[in-house]
Amino acid sequence: MTTLRQRYDGISRWSPVLIQTAAISLYLLGIALVGLLVDDRVIGGAPAWLKPAKFGASGATYLVTLAFMARDLPRTRMLRVATVLIGWILVVETTVIAVQAARGQLSHFNINTPLDAVIFSSMGVGIATVWVMSAVVLFLHLRTKATDRTMASALRIGLALNIAGAGVGWTMTQPRAAQLEALQHNQRPFVMGSHTIGAPDGGPGMPVTKWSRDHGDLRIPHFLGMHAWQLLPLLLLGVRRVRSGRDDGTERAIVLFASASCAVLFVGAFLQAMAGHPLFSSLTR
Repeated sequence: MTTLRQRYDGISRWSPVLIQTAAISLYLLGIALVGLLVDDRVIGGAPAWLKPAKFGASGATYLVTLAFMARDLPRTRMLRVATVLIGWILVVETTVIAVQAARGQLSHFNINTPLDAVIFSSMGVGIATVWVMSAVVLFLHLRTKATDRTMASALRIGLALNIAGAGVGWTMTQPRAAQLEALQHNQRPFVMGSHTIGAPDGGPGMPVTKWSRDHGDLRIPHFLGMHAWQLLPLLLLGVRRVRSGRDDGTERAIVLFASASCAVLFVGAFLQAMAGHPLFSSLTR
């Protein structure tokens, strides 16, 4: 326990608020995992507690990565504002998603009641704020001279892809044709927007992720873009672990190749989803 505490204290020095909120996100993940075990309800075609579990895990990963990136930045007021907003907004978002799961209600796209509509709109404002603050952190990092240029490149490109991946969420919130038709006939749709392109959410999904097996799914480019931020620095750390000595030229080439590959996969997955095609069309026929 003493060793774990010492490691936690060491990591906390990167950014106390980000590590604290990451720990809270892990706690919320634990609650969601218990929910998955004891609650067999299904919401929108997926287990009720799957979404809060995914957001708890994703939020913790996001915050630890941001703390790792922020550790070498000057402790300016702008950085403090950005990290506080990002950390606590993500905790509140995950908490709200868990509350909606407990209520048996969709957290995203839900406009069925005034309360649900306010919750969904507020979440949108929160995530937009996180998106802007993430861009602020990237701007601050670009302005800071890097002591490890290759790692800095991996983190900066990764965060840029993360911001692009998060931006896919805006596309998810756009009303679909059937929803617009309902509005034109003075009918208020239950949901506004969707993950799925070409069909309503809740159809047959892949194991664990529940990504659509039959239609386009915007969660795929969303995931690929956002988690390139973890993949690139982890790849660099792995290369350094297996290679003897440092070779900045080779490392930089590997990072740039991996970055380009991530960008191509992200754009390709986005275009495929927008065209209404599933990720593995040959496996879903």
